[in-house]
Amino acid sequence: MTPATPDGRTHRTLTVRGWTMLLLGVVSLVAGVLIGQREIVGLGALLTAVPLAAAATVAGTAARITQSRAIRPPRVPAGHNARVLLRLGNISPMWAVASVFLEDALPVPLGGAPRFTLGRLARGAVRDVTYLVRPTVRGGYPLGPLRVEVVDPLGCVRVTRYVGAPSLLLVTPVTVPLAPVGAADGSQSGDAPRSAVSSAGEQDPVPREYQHGDDLRRVHWRSTAKHGRLMVRRDEQHRRESSVVLLDTRAPAHLGAGPHGSLETAVGVAASVSAHLTGLGHDLRLHTELGRVHTPSSGSMLDALAVAEPSDMTGLLGSIDALGSHHGEPPDMVVAVLGAMTAEEAAALADLSRGTRVAVLCTRAAWPSADAPHGTARVLESGGWHVLLVGDLSELPDLWRGVASTANTPTALGKGPR
Repeated sequence: MTPATPDGRTHRTLTVRGWTMLLLGVVSLVAGVLIGQREIVGLGALLTAVPLAAAATVAGTAARITQSRAIRPPRVPAGHNARVLLRLGNISPMWAVASVFLEDALPVPLGGAPRFTLGRLARGAVRDVTYLVRPTVRGGYPLGPLRVEVVDPLGCVRVTRYVGAPSLLLVTPVTVPLAPVGAADGSQSGDAPRSAVSSAGEQDPVPREYQHGDDLRRVHWRSTAKHGRLMVRRDEQHRRESSVVLLDTRAPAHLGAGPHGSLETAVGVAASVSAHLTGLGHDLRLHTELGRVHTPSSGSMLDALAVAEPSDMTGLLGSIDALGSHHGEPPDMVVAVLGAMTAEEAAALADLSRGTRVAVLCTRAAWPSADAPHGTARVLESGGWHVLLVGDLSELPDLWRGVASTANTPTALGKGPR
């Protein structure tokens, strides 16, 4: 008899008790024949027949068991719990199942496979079992398939079947909140993430003469008194702020593995910045060294970052050139989250001179020396970049607040020198 494999087929094996009875039966049969004792031959035949009869009693039982799996929620941040609900049912209207055992397959990062003993499952019965998983690292984790074992009432034969397709648990990166600070005194910025465009600025827009149908709430009373006729404010044209986040996922540029590796820190920084800027209403584009990551919404951006894998790329010059070539209006803000860089890459990045530019250097990355991040920071700062040296994601909020306080636009980090 072959061991069970996750192919959806049913596999039968003898338990220790079944093998013992079968072995004793064979020995008794041989011994009884040799010594001419019918009683021993009969006992041997009985012991040999029991496992065979037990196998017949569990024939088809595993196929009568149905299952479903629900993950609540199916998308969680790293370090949070997700509850898995397994529902087992016996679809047979006539036959009960004597003894049922369950084991759900889990990836190694989620720990050992949970096992459950359901015992007897009556005809038409439904049973629910639940367990918790707490992933510490982002990623997409398949849960399942479910292994169902059925044992006959005498415990001689075990029937195993893998049922159901794996369900995906998506674990998004850890994020930290970033305060929308727009002034050195720490006051929060305005709510509107838009820039108003008019011929004379927002503070004193050029009015025009009142036309029939204009909303009286738009009357500009100062101009009305000055011109002696009813004047209204012109329509303001608004546009949303736009931002670009460049995430360096090159494997040679990072060190460490797991939640404390520099790549995970970089992904957490990119996720935090992306969530912050999209929360302010920015049109956000996400890039890696492999090109643009197409994400139609902020939620899908976190989903894309959840499954971001290190690449084999060795250089960043192509990505830097892509940031410098804009189709249409350039972004108001560029945030580059970087691992170890060469002097040539730092110089090329420093030459970008549009919008507010923030570089986050992961100090635990694969830098050639402890002073290398500081040298790169000086090169970027000479080009007008705000540079943050981050060793751990928890350091980001305070550093971000310090950069934001130097910005001089209504949003958290607005337009810098152009």
